[in-house]
Amino acid sequence: MLLDLQRKMSPSQRLQCALDWSEVVRGFFEAGLKRRYPNADERELFLRAARISLGEDFFQKAYGEVSLD
Repeated sequence: MLLDLQRKMSPSQRLQCALDWSEVVRGFFEAGLKRRYPNADERELFLRAARISLGEDFFQKAYGEVSLD
């Protein structure tokens, strides 16, 4: 049923749907970080999200030595 609905959507509708779901997932990710680190400020939460999203190697290249622990 879901596939039938997707097939009837235009490419722009499918793209918008994917972007909307991406925003939902990002919101859950950010909420999880806030719950895990309730005393963290916005910069710390940003850096923690970047470390998880980028992986340690790229994170170090982008932000250098950052102590979050």
